[in-house]
Amino acid sequence: MTGPLIGALDQGTTSTRFMVFDRAGKVVSVAQEEHTQIFPKPGWVEHDPVEIIDKVHRVIGIALNRAGVTASDLAAVGVTNQRETAVVWDRKTGRPVSNAIVWQDTRTAELCERLGGSTGIDRFRAETGLPLATYFSGPKIAWLLENDPGLRARAERGELCFGTIDSWVVWNLTGGRHVTDVTNASRTMLMDLRALRWSDDICAAMGIPTSLLPEIVSSSARVAHGVDELDGVPISGILGDQHAALFGQTCFDSGSAKNTYGTGCFMLLNTGEEVIASKSGLLTTVAYRIGDEHPVYALEGSIAVTGSLIQWLRDNLGLITVSEEVETLARTVEDNGDVYFVPAFSGLFAPYWRSDARGVIVGLTRFANKGHIARAALEATAYQTREVLEAMRTDSGMSLTELRVDGGMVYNELLMEFQADILGVPVIRPFVAETTALGAAYAAGLAEGVWGSLDDLRANWVEDRRYTPRMAEDRRQWLYTRWQQAVARTFDWV
Repeated sequence: MTGPLIGALDQGTTSTRFMVFDRAGKVVSVAQEEHTQIFPKPGWVEHDPVEIIDKVHRVIGIALNRAGVTASDLAAVGVTNQRETAVVWDRKTGRPVSNAIVWQDTRTAELCERLGGSTGIDRFRAETGLPLATYFSGPKIAWLLENDPGLRARAERGELCFGTIDSWVVWNLTGGRHVTDVTNASRTMLMDLRALRWSDDICAAMGIPTSLLPEIVSSSARVAHGVDELDGVPISGILGDQHAALFGQTCFDSGSAKNTYGTGCFMLLNTGEEVIASKSGLLTTVAYRIGDEHPVYALEGSIAVTGSLIQWLRDNLGLITVSEEVETLARTVEDNGDVYFVPAFSGLFAPYWRSDARGVIVGLTRFANKGHIARAALEATAYQTREVLEAMRTDSGMSLTELRVDGGMVYNELLMEFQADILGVPVIRPFVAETTALGAAYAAGLAEGVWGSLDDLRANWVEDRRYTPRMAEDRRQWLYTRWQQAVARTFDWV
């Protein structure tokens, strides 16, 4: 171990983990546990906030024990989280009033259409950088208040708190500090992107009392001290998971980009202090803010289903028994056999924003087998990434020379090889691929002086594997054109 230790709590869509890093950015210990995915109705996705907090406490204790350290050995702790998932809890008791509504949930489709009115999905985009979509947490809160008059009355009396998962976790780790950072706030559709404050007008339009909302803080700054198993430890970093991955990949320069392959897939392009309004279906978001410095912004392409598609092959179809088997199965065939799998299970996110879309498998013939299905499922992630990259080029005028990648799927060699081929640029995997937790640790350690500057963080970044494109240009374009034809088949199903 090198120098001081920093902890990172990474609360994701399917699991919670706590990691301990040293000053060199190396992993000292890790503990991780999955939590239950709740599907009450078609299109509805929920989590139990109490179960999540129970997992938080467990993994912190296990990771510290495995490292052979106590909380007092940590210089700081950072928090990163699944972003748009919404929780409402009682301000006095700290008990949630319902299950959390997960970012993948589509129950707010009708409400979003109603809010758009004659203007449509761009009604709040100029102020928030976001289209009106089921993805974001503001409409989820509006839905809860609309569908439970008792909740609305309690909210108007100031008895309730709303937060994305970072707020819920920090509240519980600090004994009641109600905050969110600028990155998570920028995903609610309730924050003015430039002023970095809640918009009274948008809150009024959605019928959300501002007393529900947390204080907005910087991504790298001390916000409180921990209690219980983190007693006295500074909580000094908060970042939404994709922003944390950008931070962990040290993409601090304008024009640098990363792609995270997890439950969904999320590409962020650092645009510096410039707020670029997307005309190509991307999101404009806060990348991070360090202390009192100017915020840094990003363009983001959000893809709803990537890693969760492999879980679907495992759990729903039984094609594989563990997720890692998908590569072996996909390698039993030479190519996709002209089979394309568009996983629009929750509609399509960037760059389409079509909540009416649903998943399709096209191109099936008697020649197709389960190997082709597996290969088409893997390739779907790469094609969707290409769509986002094309949109970023259009919006920013920047041409990427490489793409830094992270997340669990980057160890799938077939996927990474195909990703480089279909993009036509090198794909680079870092030595520490779980950069979401690392980014949270960096933000916290930077605030507490463990690292003195961004250059110190850049010095920690080490390349592990580089994938160089080898596909001929005409083949690349042919495959991508066929993918686009497949995507068009998903529209207008709902």
